Amino acid sequence: MELGQLAITVRDVEVALRFYRDVLGLTFLFSAGPNLAFLAAGSVRIMLSTPQGAGAVGANSTPYFKVTGLEAAYAAMVAKGATSERAPQLTAKMPDHDLWMGFLRDPDGNLIGLMEEKR
Repeated sequence: MELGQLAITVRDVEVALRFYRDVLGLTFLFSAGPNLAFLAAGSVRIMLSTPQGAGAVGANSTPYFKVTGLEAAYAAMVAKGATSERAPQLTAKMPDHDLWMGFLRDPDGNLIGLMEEKR
């Protein structure tokens, strides 16, 4: 089984779209009306949606995005307007790599994780 899509509930789809596309760098796929926008995060589709029967703004599951050059990627996203939650730091020493993570918040307060497996 593979994850195909992740829904993120937001207050304003246009504001969220600018964040996920322009700050995080996800690829815009399409909009389906004013309250739905879809982006690609690798092979997983991200759906931005206003509350439609489920979900609450700012209270979603936390998506973790894999990046290379975590510190530089994190700094660039903060410079573009992401809110810093926790600067990148070593999270766990694994047998074959070190797991590093940093955390940001989107315009609605949703937590976004950035992760890098440093070898």
